[in-house]
This record gives sequence, structure tokens and C-alpha cells, in this order.
Amino acid sequence: MYIIVVGGGRLGYYLSKALLSQGHEVLVIEKDTVKVERIEEELGSICMQGDGCETAVLEEAGTERADLLVAVTDEDEDNLVACQVAKHKFNVPRIIARISNPKNEALFKKLGIDVTISSTNLILEYIGQEVPAYPVVHLLELRKTKLELIEVKISAGSPAVGKKVKDIPLPPGSLLILVIKDEDIKLPAQDTVLHADDRVLAVTKIDTEQDLRAVLAGS
Repeated sequence: MYIIVVGGGRLGYYLSKALLSQGHEVLVIEKDTVKVERIEEELGSICMQGDGCETAVLEEAGTERADLLVAVTDEDEDNLVACQVAKHKFNVPRIIARISNPKNEALFKKLGIDVTISSTNLILEYIGQEVPAYPVVHLLELRKTKLELIEVKISAGSPAVGKKVKDIPLPPGSLLILVIKDEDIKLPAQDTVLHADDRVLAVTKIDTEQDLRAVLAGS
């Protein structure tokens, strides 16, 4: 599919990286020059500088042929406008908007936004693809701290399979906050045993994320 991602921040970057790995054609629209340069340096020439809310920018991006537009900026208002223009001006068949304030969800739905989400993983599930190469999904960077919220898929070969939480050598400052298995969600206790295909939500320091990846998902 041809997928336009409005917003080249942390979420937009990892989403685009995963979509590229699946073979999709991806274009990122981002206003910030530094973010544009970072994406092009690491992912190639898939980014254009501009305001994804503007009709002229979306026209230049070839939005009329897009199969999907995902708006994942930090501003709910920008995401709403980008999706509205894509849907009503360019007839994009599917649009997805990130929302930061849950109170805006009803408004987004009322205005015809197909899906409102705040997680890279949920976006990928909606598209209907798997991302086996990326078992760690970045959900949220906690502002004014050096922490981030991530989701980790426990694979069959993970060193954490069959271990109790208390026996897993988590990096300092890391905390497991939810364990998800199918539709069952539970708070992990010290004696909770992790199994293959479990998904774990964890808070960790940004500089120890790689260590957490190693103990939960393997190298």
C-alpha cells in the first residue's frame, strides 16, 4: 500500500520503519527540519518537509493515490485537520489519527475519523500485518523524564519464557506494569510466569532500553 504518515516524531519514525520493513511505500510529512534530516539519514528519502494540514502539501505528496493516511503528530488538532483534508479533499479510503487527549475521541469519531489510536502496535494490527523484526514497540516517551513506555512481545526463544517476574534481571529503574495474553490483561506479581506470545507493557529508562530488550525479547 501507499501510506502517508503525517508527523515524523518518535512514533512516526518507528511506525514508518516498521511499515517499510513490510514492503509498503511510505511517505512521511514533517514540519521540523531536524526530524526530516534524521528520517532521511536513517530510513532514506521517504520524508518531505511541510505541514500535513495544508491541502497544497498533501496534494504534492500524492495523497489522491494513498491507500491510508496516518496522522501521528503530538497535536490532536493537527491530526484531526490532516485526516479531514485527506478524507474529504482527496478521498483517502482509510484514515487513522493519534489522539493524546482521550476527551477528543468522541469528537474525532463524530467527524468521521475511521480509527483513533495512540500506539504504533495498534496501527500495525489495524493494517493487518505482523512485525516480527520489531518485538519492542515504543508507545510513549514520558515528557520531562528520561523514561519511556514500551510494549515487548515475548517470543518463543526469549530468555524470559517460563520465568517468574522476580527471577528476571530487569535493568535498574525498569518496571513491568501489564501482561497481556490474548484478551486477558493482568497486573504482574512477583510470581507471575511469562509465556511465549505474551505482550508486556513496561516503563524503563531511555538509556537502558536495550538492556530491557535483551532480558525480555532476546538479542
